[in-house]
Amino acid sequence: MTSSRPYLLRALFDWILDNQLTPYLVINALHPQISVPQNYVNEGRIVLNITPGIVSNLEMTNEYISFEARFGGVPHMIYAPVFACMA
Repeated sequence: MTSSRPYLLRALFDWILDNQLTPYLVINALHPQISVPQNYVNEGRIVLNITPGIVSNLEMTNEYISFEARFGGVPHMIYAPVFACMA
């Protein structure tokens, strides 16, 4: 049986947007396969606003979440395996 985590992440994302709220993603920044700007990591975690108008090329698959975002005006490609997503 496949993991329910990616399905729940996508469902919560849609539900949050449907209710006109801001979707945030908390990622374990210590996971070896992530790609996030380390200057924004706090206590081993990074909190990301993943509102569609804020990020571009958002992709949420069963294996990973990736998108492009700006931090301090500098573009970054964000990549995180689904299992690095904490909330």
